[in-house]
Amino acid sequence: MKLLHKDIEKDNAGQVTLMPEEAEDMWHTYNLLQIGDSLMASTIRKVQTESSTGSVGSSRVRTTLCVCVDTIDFDSQACQLRVKGTNIQENQYVKMGAYHTIELELNRKFTLAKKIWDSVVLDRIEQACDPTQKADVAAVVMQEGLANLVLVTPAMTLLRAKVEVTIPRKRKGSCTQHEKALERFYEAVMQAILRHINFDVVKCILVASPGFVKDQFIAYLFREAVRQDSKILLENRPKFMLVHSSSGHKYSLKEILCDPAVTARLSDTKAAGEVKALEDFYKMLQHEPDRAFYGLVHVEKASEALAIDILLISDKLFRHQDVATRSRYVRLVDNVRDNGGTVRIFSSLHVSGERRFCSFCS
Repeated sequence: MKLLHKDIEKDNAGQVTLMPEEAEDMWHTYNLLQIGDSLMASTIRKVQTESSTGSVGSSRVRTTLCVCVDTIDFDSQACQLRVKGTNIQENQYVKMGAYHTIELELNRKFTLAKKIWDSVVLDRIEQACDPTQKADVAAVVMQEGLANLVLVTPAMTLLRAKVEVTIPRKRKGSCTQHEKALERFYEAVMQAILRHINFDVVKCILVASPGFVKDQFIAYLFREAVRQDSKILLENRPKFMLVHSSSGHKYSLKEILCDPAVTARLSDTKAAGEVKALEDFYKMLQHEPDRAFYGLVHVEKASEALAIDILLISDKLFRHQDVATRSRYVRLVDNVRDNGGTVRIFSSLHVSGERRFCSFCS
């Protein structure tokens, strides 16, 4: 995400101009938008035209509209963001007050205006525009006939490819069909890795499975890399790490990231840091329950007593449409920070962001 312009007044009202550069930026934008905001962006509008002979035709024109946000729709799989609202600025194609849906596009700037820019929203912009906050972990979670290729970014867990191949059972006296199907499966997974993983950014590729599937796949992968003289795979061989998982489904990613060996390998990534913070909370809840609090009321009381060392909170709470409720969560975050505590805002699309909020007390 690029920050092109920022104009925020002392009363926290103002506007920013941003340009999304990759799919994850749409998720950040979704978290910035609230009902009642003003959004100005380039969009396509279908307009009717009447010729001098009286015939009516229609055409699609690109224009810039400014709408008051009414509905926000985010597709997490496709990372597409649509914003519906009423037009609030004069336009030659769209009447004032007319409804229009803007689909935000990559590499096209938009301007977002708010009556109040709070600390959580400003932190989100800072995080989105930080070039170091990229997908530095990839994972291939697999079992025979099924593989999920996932990118773990600081903000979300993105499913980039799902490979499914029917593997026939071994027959007595002949394994030919079984082995051919396995080879097709491994080839499809290898192509998915080459297509979706940016080896210049990714620091570690976790290959996880039950049994020996991962070992057989890695053996195939580098055998083919040598045969095809694939320099990109051979040069990045040290980045691959084999891990055990209970299945090849995406939900196994959480247990993979909790593995101590994986945590040590990924010690400098945000993904591992958030998973570790959550695990530390569970351990404290088990061994020192008097120091671990969860639920809004109990956490607020701990904050009032200046007793919070680390606050864990889901970004889902900041998308609440009731201003008073949202302000309550923002106030909690600000209080913890002002009193020297650490705040970790977990993404609801990240493997670590399933719980709402909890805190460690000092």
